[in-house]
Amino acid sequence: MTYVVAEPCVNCRYTDCALVCPVEAFHLDDDMLVINPETCIDCDACVPECPVEAVFSEAALPAEWSSYTGINAERALSGLPAACSGSMPNQSA
Repeated sequence: MTYVVAEPCVNCRYTDCALVCPVEAFHLDDDMLVINPETCIDCDACVPECPVEAVFSEAALPAEWSSYTGINAERALSGLPAACSGSMPNQSA
């Protein structure tokens, strides 16, 4: 099982969730953050840090956002830059 970033993250630029990821599984695309399912270690550190409540375990992903499992994998594996602390500013207030 991995974690998935869903629709509430679209056009959100908070990076709190990505900054706590110990394996840099988050990647930045033009619209949102995505999680690389091959890198994610299922540690759950990102879930409580997401200010828009967009991060879910695959098992808890609401049905209306089920397409985001594939979106995360496809985009993260496409070569997007990692959204680590050195590549993105933290937008939290």
